[in-house]
Amino acid sequence: MPYAAISYRIKPGHEDEIAQIFANFQRVDTPELSDDTGEQVGRLLGTAVFVKGENLVRVIHYEGDFAAVGRHMARQKGVHKLEEALAPYLLDERDTTSPEGFAAYFRDATMRCVSQLDVANHPATA
Repeated sequence: MPYAAISYRIKPGHEDEIAQIFANFQRVDTPELSDDTGEQVGRLLGTAVFVKGENLVRVIHYEGDFAAVGRHMARQKGVHKLEEALAPYLLDERDTTSPEGFAAYFRDATMRCVSQLDVANHPATA
């Protein structure tokens, strides 16, 4: 089950404000991910958010189609509220108000994965 990380460049000195924004985050309406026809194509398994200095990273644990994660998040009211609350603390302006704008930011902010290790591929369990 893969992980993805989304990066945000933030203004330093606002870690507590950003922590409060995420503490009030409205979770997605369902962890199930579907395509345009309604067929299930994946599932959100969990997320974690880390902040330090100018860096904010959201880690997403999911199964299935990662593009479906972005489409799903773009439809979530809580995500848009969070994006609006974060805007004053971001170093880079972005438009996430439309599905296209959100998808572009989600795609561009996804960090390159260089390693994913889990117990399933550990040599001791083979």
